[in-house]
Amino acid sequence: MAQHGTTLLPRMDMGDGNMDGPACKISMLWNWYTIDACFLHQSWQITTRGAFAATCIGIMLMVVMLEFLRRLAKEYDEWIVRDFRRRSALISEQQRRLQRQRQTSPSSSCGTADAAANMKTAGLLATTTSVHVTTTTGKRRGGYHMGSSKTTTTTTTTTLKFRASPLQQLIRALIHAVMFGLGYLIMLLAMYYNGYVLISIWIGALLGKFLCDWLTVKFEIPGGDEEEEGMMSDGFTDEVPRLQGVEDATVCCG
Repeated sequence: MAQHGTTLLPRMDMGDGNMDGPACKISMLWNWYTIDACFLHQSWQITTRGAFAATCIGIMLMVVMLEFLRRLAKEYDEWIVRDFRRRSALISEQQRRLQRQRQTSPSSSCGTADAAANMKTAGLLATTTSVHVTTTTGKRRGGYHMGSSKTTTTTTTTTLKFRASPLQQLIRALIHAVMFGLGYLIMLLAMYYNGYVLISIWIGALLGKFLCDWLTVKFEIPGGDEEEEGMMSDGFTDEVPRLQGVEDATVCCG
């Protein structure tokens, strides 16, 4: 009965040039090869059961490392966003101070360029992050009051656009590159259709998800009597929290 396995050339000994070593056993069908099985390269040939056990443990650790890198990429992006929010809060506070100064001293003309200059002077705009400030002013009409006079209120909206610094973007790209390469190595190992290797990949995915991607959801509950009444009538929050770690089941295919 013909065997479905594909036999490669024996492993060569580069020292004396003889080719009397055992042949690699590779199959494109489901197999349970242990001794003489080869992975990725002819030099990665299993000669003992201990070496095969170490290979399975190493593959599990590779998958755990992949899940760790995926979590690291998310945490680093969230850290950058938190830094942007902190800077935007400082910029907003500075603009409120400038607006109060304009109200107290109407003769002083402080435009958007002056506000940006003052914020840079105060050190609120970081030199490592590019920030674009856009200010739009609109008018909103109010209702009728005493004397049948219609009131008009002016609203100012400031849009902040942050960009990651070159160093931050380089770190993001490096994490993605390592994660991309590791994912394809795991995919190539799975294509050997070795039952033990596939089980090791599944166990590694289970451990990596359990250890590195613990689900956490943060709710903000407002305090105070008036806010508590609104909370009881409208619910805790109008936003649905974004669940972390439920997307991107695999990373090797984009």
